[in-house]
This record gives sequence, structure tokens and C-alpha cells, in this order.
Amino acid sequence: MPSHSHKGRPGKGGRGRPEPAGPTQRQLKAGELVRHALAEILREEPLHDPALLNASITVTEARVSPDLRHATVFVEPLGGRNAGEIVEGLNRVSKYIRGVLGRTIELKFTPDLRFMHDQSFDAALAMNRLFDNPVVQRDLAAPDDDDSPDTFRDGDH
Repeated sequence: MPSHSHKGRPGKGGRGRPEPAGPTQRQLKAGELVRHALAEILREEPLHDPALLNASITVTEARVSPDLRHATVFVEPLGGRNAGEIVEGLNRVSKYIRGVLGRTIELKFTPDLRFMHDQSFDAALAMNRLFDNPVVQRDLAAPDDDDSPDTFRDGDH
């Protein structure tokens, strides 16, 4: 008797649908809901952890799992200082934050929270430093031989 399972077929989910390439609309909406609520919680709620005293924290993104039961929350402390300590502090009080979040948002499940430092600010800073490098500036200002108008004649396009 032939098997009707789709598990061995590439690019197909368990029900014959293609697997999504990225997060679904549902995940994106839930992530934004969680991000906004967490930003409010971190601003208003007293968090009893020494690393979080007087810390100003930006919630940059919340990525929610397909079943909406887990969320990875990316944060950036003001000025980027003590990021490791602040992320560790947030993870220590994550169960408390999750409880407050559950009373704040309307989702079937309140996701478990895992906080991580958002590295994108550091990457952008490194990219800016690279573009400020005099050698790179010179290369960017130099005309590119392949794109110069002199290399094309009428009808050569």
C-alpha cells in the first residue's frame, strides 16, 4: 500500500503546502504586538535585577516561532554599554516579564521569552567606519571603467 506522507518531498510542508520562505503574516503581527508591549513593560515596570537598574533599553525586534509559543527578543541598551550584562539580567527576569506580557496582550499563548543583544547596530557602525576609510573613499570616487559612457557606442547596448 503506498504511503501518502509528504515528508520526503522537498519544498512541501506536512499538508502538501510549500514551506514559507520567511515568517508568516501571523508571526510578523504577533512579533510586533510582543515588541510594542515589551517596550512599554521595560519602560514602566520595575524590574528587580541589579543589571537593569536605571537601564534604558530599546526593543528592536521580536521574532515569534511558527506556533507562537516562543519569542526571541532583540534589544539594544542606550549607548550600547553593558549589553551583555543587561541581556543576562533580562533573561533572569524573563518569567516575570512574560507574566506581565500575558496580562497585557491578547494572544492564545504568551510566548516564552529569550532576550538577545541586537548586533545590527554594531554592524551598521562597522559599515560606516569602512565607508569613512580614505582608501574606500578614493575607490568610491574613482570612475568605474565598465560603466563609463565612453565604453559604449551607439547600438552596442
